[in-house]
Amino acid sequence: MRFDAKQLKEMSNAVRAHALGAVRAAGSGHVGIVLGAADIITTIYANFLRRGQDKFVLSAGHGSALLYSVLKLAGYDIGELNSFRKIDGLPGHPEFGIDGVFATTGPLGQGVGNAVGLALAAKIKKSDERVYCLCSDGDLMEGVASESITFAGRYKLNNLVLLWDDNGISIDGDALTDINVAERMKSAGWRVVKISGNDFNKIDKALRNSALAHEPVFIQCKTTIGAGSSLAGTPAAHGFALSDSEMMKLIEQFISVDGENLWASVAKDVPAKYVLNQAEACPKGISAPSVDKDISTRELSGMFLESLVAGGVGLIGGSADLSSSTCAKTKSHVSISPKKFAGNFINYGVREHAMGAIMNGLAAAGLRPYGSTFLAFSDYMRPAVRLSALSKLPVIYVFTHDSVAVGEDGPTHQPVEQLASLRLMPNLNVFRPCNGAEVAYSWCKAISESDKPSAIILSRQKIKQIDTPQDADISRGGYVIKKSGGRIKATLIATGSEVPLAVAVAEKLGAGVQVVSMPSVEIFRSQDEKYKKKILSGFVVAIEAGVTSPWFEFADAVIGIDSFGVSGSGADVYNYFGFDVDTISRAISKKIK
Repeated sequence: MRFDAKQLKEMSNAVRAHALGAVRAAGSGHVGIVLGAADIITTIYANFLRRGQDKFVLSAGHGSALLYSVLKLAGYDIGELNSFRKIDGLPGHPEFGIDGVFATTGPLGQGVGNAVGLALAAKIKKSDERVYCLCSDGDLMEGVASESITFAGRYKLNNLVLLWDDNGISIDGDALTDINVAERMKSAGWRVVKISGNDFNKIDKALRNSALAHEPVFIQCKTTIGAGSSLAGTPAAHGFALSDSEMMKLIEQFISVDGENLWASVAKDVPAKYVLNQAEACPKGISAPSVDKDISTRELSGMFLESLVAGGVGLIGGSADLSSSTCAKTKSHVSISPKKFAGNFINYGVREHAMGAIMNGLAAAGLRPYGSTFLAFSDYMRPAVRLSALSKLPVIYVFTHDSVAVGEDGPTHQPVEQLASLRLMPNLNVFRPCNGAEVAYSWCKAISESDKPSAIILSRQKIKQIDTPQDADISRGGYVIKKSGGRIKATLIATGSEVPLAVAVAEKLGAGVQVVSMPSVEIFRSQDEKYKKKILSGFVVAIEAGVTSPWFEFADAVIGIDSFGVSGSGADVYNYFGFDVDTISRAISKKIK
């Protein structure tokens, strides 16, 4: 059924009334976008969004009450609107997993990237679904949106429609978007259409024509923030600044029984909830890479990844222009291009933040993406990683060049705080493997997750291979990799490239010193106290080329780096910070006499 302008107006009024009611019940929220942009979202859901097929993303996540109102009226199972912003109710910003919500948004710009990922996923899956995204001035000012926009233009994602709620106002005054947003979008490869955001006929026509485009479509919708209120067109209209009496007056003004009845006709045909089932398992017969020479863990990862992809695991790989350095692309990968989406590897260009946001969209669409860059550059994409964890999306992040041993590239490229920072993030597995067995475990654990992202941290420098004992259980996150007879005087905890160093130190110190490899702090932390005490015996020393403070959770002493790095060869930088057998042995021997 297609609704005309008169019907759409009644439906939009009903949307405003319910959204304002939710905000009033919460005592907080954002009124401006509800009053200004309701006509846009109403037209999308009433006339264009094919339920169970097309997807909508509200990148302007502060307008969550507007989205929830539409979803409720359209028959989605989201609970009660009066639970808005209350414990166990509808959250203050949209969160993936709510019926009809395909992206966790609110941090501006992220939803644009998510929408690009959803549109790209549809192309990869050869689906004719379309993705609609409503963004604000603030979204277009964020760098992640710009990165995502240029990516979408490059890949000619003509199934993507980005609608701009162009009201010219942000919290601090006039919106500081580009002087000419339309020209920027054209130069990025988008088709641009300019309309009134409150003219139903023009909104409808622009959306119908978007289906004929050969490139992504950008619809500039001119609106007035807080339209119809005493604060219309002012920064104050953005949030919750109207008096209660004016809120009540507006709600009464917009109540529309006819509108609600029209929405009821939309809600009749409601498909089952969108459910993801993304967990996979490593194919049987694929063994961990075994090498009897010094080798980097990035190389080991590349070897195992080749086995996974060749073995049929449905991963969609990618890199921020660093695939040869991260070993993230194998001979079994086929590059995805604007002319050929039937592939399994994406070159994101130098767009780390967009890569993270786009991968969240890919994962929300049911694909299994991983993306790679250097660990120091994980800071560029941290907001997207955080939203992966918050959204329970099983995205895999591959971060190489993991320590000061990067060497000559200097402190700008030498991560010291990033590992600890990633480990602080809730619902994120962080793996730093030291050998082929741990690399294989890290990958298999990551792809087996259905509601948790993973970060696999890998070395550039070659390291000595210390075999994992056959009776060791890597799945506990930490295990004894070098045993010692007799009473244990000291336990050395190490991760990744510091494991061979810890083993050499233990051998120099002699009997009574064992080494625990801890590829995953998070998984080890979840073990029972009995197991933890069993393997962390005696005086416990953690050895890792990064900041020290987090390790005191398990260790009595920590050997690490609490400053930025220096330029020099990897070996020289390692020695400069005291990461050599003699220096560490002397320091520990004073503690265990």
